[in-house]
Amino acid sequence: MKVAVLDLYEGVPNEGMRCIREMLFAFAEVQKIPLQVNEFEVRQQKQVPDLSYDVYISTGGPGSPVDSAGSDWEKAYFNWLNSVLAWNKVPGNRKKYVFLICHSFQVVCRYFELGQVVRRRSPAFGVFPVHKTAAGLEEPYFKGLNDPFYIVDSRNWQVISPDETKLKAMGAEVLAIEKERPHVPLERATMAIRFNDYMTGTQFHPEADATGMRKYLMLPAKKKRVTEEHGAEKYHSMLEHLMDPDKILLTHDTLLPNFLQDALQHQHQYT
Repeated sequence: MKVAVLDLYEGVPNEGMRCIREMLFAFAEVQKIPLQVNEFEVRQQKQVPDLSYDVYISTGGPGSPVDSAGSDWEKAYFNWLNSVLAWNKVPGNRKKYVFLICHSFQVVCRYFELGQVVRRRSPAFGVFPVHKTAAGLEEPYFKGLNDPFYIVDSRNWQVISPDETKLKAMGAEVLAIEKERPHVPLERATMAIRFNDYMTGTQFHPEADATGMRKYLMLPAKKKRVTEEHGAEKYHSMLEHLMDPDKILLTHDTLLPNFLQDALQHQHQYT
């Protein structure tokens, strides 16, 4: 399997890249398949992959998913994405699989005008339940996940008010939405979309691994920052949730591996 990772972290230190690398190599080991992974620095160096890959994973990242509209890196990024979409429409072509995470998901939703991308009233940070929609209950990548299932969330922006007409025209469906908060009069964010048969995305981080995240949160500087920004109660509840086998451990071991398994099965049909 040949995988391209589109790095949208803009040089900012993060856990996402480590988690994606580890997940890919663990998957290849379990499946006993050869694996080639190449990384492309999108936002600073405007690097994008060609069409020789089987799978593309586009990462989260810092900053505004709105202010970059029309930038050089976005032009390169959407040229790449549109070339993949065009390739997948050609009958007989071996399809290429795309997974969009957090910042990538938001930027793509804005580009295709699938919903409003707005700043949150306060940052979402922690372990939260998300609810499957009717389409999400049938979604193969969610097979093995409870309803609701638990995710790692870290974002200042969100996709809300999905445009049903544009989603339908694209053949896309919303798969998951934010937890219900009856006491908060705010619209629930769109947390996952299947854009087409070969492209899916989540507004959360399905690559987040519980052990690594826990280690990261226990670093003195990180603990201080999280406690100052979100409070001691949020910090301790997050540590607790990370070690629950039915929460982040389950999501990490289910969602992206199901996506990779689907891509691998498709590949085998063509060999």
